[in-house]
Amino acid sequence: MTYLLGLLFVLLAVVVAVGGLLLVRRLVPSTFFKSLQSNASLTVYQPIALVYGVTVAFAILLVWGELNEAEATTQQEATNVEAIYRLAQQLPESDRDRIQEFSRLYVQIVIDEEWPMMANGQASSHAQNTVEELLGSIQEYEPQTTAESALYSQMLAQGDDLYDNRELRLLETKEGVPTFVWVVLGISGILVVAFTYLFDLESPRVHAFRVAAVTVAVALSLYTVSVVEYPFAGDVQVGPEAFEMVQGRL
Repeated sequence: MTYLLGLLFVLLAVVVAVGGLLLVRRLVPSTFFKSLQSNASLTVYQPIALVYGVTVAFAILLVWGELNEAEATTQQEATNVEAIYRLAQQLPESDRDRIQEFSRLYVQIVIDEEWPMMANGQASSHAQNTVEELLGSIQEYEPQTTAESALYSQMLAQGDDLYDNRELRLLETKEGVPTFVWVVLGISGILVVAFTYLFDLESPRVHAFRVAAVTVAVALSLYTVSVVEYPFAGDVQVGPEAFEMVQGRL
């Protein structure tokens, strides 16, 4: 689906760009293009293309960094749940069963219910209630010995990290390219394509081909940024594999 949408987006952009070129060549006298100095036009065109290239590179690095960060956060959250489950094995039976049951339930809800919701920037209230019940169960445990106190401290630390990583993961569902960067990308991309109209080429076909080639490059770069913009949405996203691996070990 992503490839099809990308192809349609690129084709539409090429049609609009080439159509605009044909319209300009029909409405603007050919003497205007011949009067333009190629060297001067190229001198203006190069910095515009440079600004666009730098902005695209920045946007791609930004979204790719957010994707990697979201993946690391997800893995750490899943590790926190597993660590709590393992530590609970050393507790008395009643405390152990309660904490381990909430751990398994939380992992299942995140995979089955919350993950699909994150594509729309939403969170599961069921998962939120479950993690709070899990942390509450840890806090209810009353250690009796020094060893149990040390174990209790470890579980509390893992519980705090779990909650923090969960909040960070949910925050990352709404992260994307800043509006200002999209504005710069859009304006500079339009200028890069539109400025190719000013080059005086004797062959209209060659001129149209060059405009189309530049448009393809611009459209592909914009679409690439849009596909990877949100780390938990689209075909290029962080999946629940880390939680699924932990689920298989609990």
